[in-house]
Amino acid sequence: MKAAVMYEKGMPLELVDMPEPMAGNEDEVFVSVKAVALKHFDKGRASGSHYSSEAAKPEGRIPGGDGVCVPEDGTRVYGMGVSGMLAEKATIEKDRMVVLPAGIDDATAAALPNAVIGSAMGLRFKARIQPGDVVLINGATGFTGRVAVQVARHYGASKVIATGRNEKSLQELLALGANEVISLKQDDEEIIKQIKTSHANEPIDIVIDYLWGHTAELILGCLKGRGNFTHKTRFVSIGAVTGDLIQLSAENLRSVDIELSGSGLGSWTKEQVGKLFREILPEMFQLAADGKLKVDVIPAQLKDITKLWELDVPDGRRLVVII
Repeated sequence: MKAAVMYEKGMPLELVDMPEPMAGNEDEVFVSVKAVALKHFDKGRASGSHYSSEAAKPEGRIPGGDGVCVPEDGTRVYGMGVSGMLAEKATIEKDRMVVLPAGIDDATAAALPNAVIGSAMGLRFKARIQPGDVVLINGATGFTGRVAVQVARHYGASKVIATGRNEKSLQELLALGANEVISLKQDDEEIIKQIKTSHANEPIDIVIDYLWGHTAELILGCLKGRGNFTHKTRFVSIGAVTGDLIQLSAENLRSVDIELSGSGLGSWTKEQVGKLFREILPEMFQLAADGKLKVDVIPAQLKDITKLWELDVPDGRRLVVII
């Protein structure tokens, strides 16, 4: 079979012939792969920069943690790989696959799950979103942020505030469900003014943060209290695009009713991950099939994987390799 292989972390991918993988036990399923999204998560694991990265293997590693595929019974499914998915054949986990509805195409189905995991899991299990909540999404102009805006509205948010640097994408978010947008290209004083004004008018219940770094410091500072009763805000860190470390004063924490948490691999319970595959992903796939959840994908071919791996895809779109 043809497969994309990385022999050393951070090195370019090579398209080579590899032996087909074999299901190691009854909990694994052998599949033909149809589509795989190229995500920052997969690139981070392959390069060794993500905290869940594994040691390099002498025989090389096939990247790609999930994708759309077809088992031997012919059912079209989304599945999480045991073997790497950027290949013509793979093995997936039997209890981590979802049968796809007829109305969703392979590219959309491959692109959507990572963004759902990066939004719905935080909103449901960390922020415990309730109908009527006001949600601020920090860094909403990326692919996952755009999905998060739509998922927050689907879960009943009364207002969604979106921040980001891409002006074009910010305006597009208004059509996807955002009520208010804040440009992070402004100076700090203007950003602080807009967040404080919005929080004063309608208190922010949830912050979903994909950036961390300096903008997280600004948002936390805007929530800081002055010795009076404060509104409770659940702040959930999901990404760290602009920096892994922040400065946070103890005074800031003591002055406001705030709950800080993170949403990512290792932070969820087995029950929550089970609900992801039994409830959340099937619901989101159906919403996309019905045209109620919109994503923008760029299809590409496996034969071009070497140049695709380093391609920068702008404006909240996702590159999907069709196999």
